[in-house]
Amino acid sequence: MRYMMIMRTTDAAEEASKDIPFDEMLTTMGRYNDELIAAGAMVSGEGLAPPEDGGFVLDFDTDPPTVTDGAYGEKAALFNGFWIIDVASREDAARWATKCPLGPGVKLEVRRIPTIEEFPQDNEYVQKERKWRNEQEK
Repeated sequence: MRYMMIMRTTDAAEEASKDIPFDEMLTTMGRYNDELIAAGAMVSGEGLAPPEDGGFVLDFDTDPPTVTDGAYGEKAALFNGFWIIDVASREDAARWATKCPLGPGVKLEVRRIPTIEEFPQDNEYVQKERKWRNEQEK
């Protein structure tokens, strides 16, 4: 089962971490990632640049969609990074999530990623995606 762990920040989290050297944060997170890798759970993980660093939002209420620089909504709605893990159960996902070295004010949302088998197999686009995935595995 694959899960996405989505890291969300708040003003309180930014305040709590402001005096922690970036290299220390990077090392702590690197150790956690090493644990995920050693356990065979890590599929991918990335930190994201701040919204003001080239981010934009598309609003599909108009045709064509409106493009706006920056982030969407409140800071609590933003996410700063993510991991995709592959584990045996929801409980395993929760165990890895609780081990994540995040501090006060940070939220970690965990969502299951459905498999392609969970979608209607007679849909032509599901079939095309399945074919593409199989070709990528070769």
